[in-house]
Amino acid sequence: MKKSILVIAAHPDDEVLGCGGAIAKYASEGSSIHVAFMSDGVFSREGDKDLKDKELLSRREAAKAALKVLGVESFSFNNFPDNKMDTIATIEVAKTIEGIIKKHQPEIIFTHHYGDVNVDHRKVHEATTVACRSQPLHPVKSILCFEIASSSEWQFSYTGNGFLPNYFIDISEFLSKKIESLSKYEYEMRKWPHSRSLKAVENLAHWRGSIVGVDAAEAFAVGRIIE
Repeated sequence: MKKSILVIAAHPDDEVLGCGGAIAKYASEGSSIHVAFMSDGVFSREGDKDLKDKELLSRREAAKAALKVLGVESFSFNNFPDNKMDTIATIEVAKTIEGIIKKHQPEIIFTHHYGDVNVDHRKVHEATTVACRSQPLHPVKSILCFEIASSSEWQFSYTGNGFLPNYFIDISEFLSKKIESLSKYEYEMRKWPHSRSLKAVENLAHWRGSIVGVDAAEAFAVGRIIE
């Protein structure tokens, strides 16, 4: 059955790293996929404004190409400060997310895990939780939190915030789409054995798949599921 699905990602490339295979799978089944990027992922970096403007344009073009591979219907770029989202009141971020939810009426939301090292990831998770408070007639029935290579696994285990998945989506037929899409972000990817390399992402998908007896999977922590 066709669904409206919203992916709320801190930065361009998070959507593919976290749930690119699931996006491609749902899109192939006829669901409408919408992606909202909350921060640009560029302006915290060193360099003058002209250079950053070029990098921003380049990253947005990469995002458009990556989302086209996956079959995404629509996307939006928001302008919260890169790697400084903790300086913004959660309610302000939540209000933006509420507006996006009102527009697309998603049944399923994919977003960041609360324990990531990256502060923007944590803020997006927190704001999504606020925006999806369980109120009568709220459209969101499922919230699935994804892992991000080079953030989720870097959290120290003693904090108790490690990523512990309890929901898996078989992406065996869509892993190639995920890798093709991720390759559009060539400037964001690293060389093996960095965890944000194409080889590492592919290996992770096979490892997650092996946990549940399939060739490749993406893993999620369930925020909630209402049947």
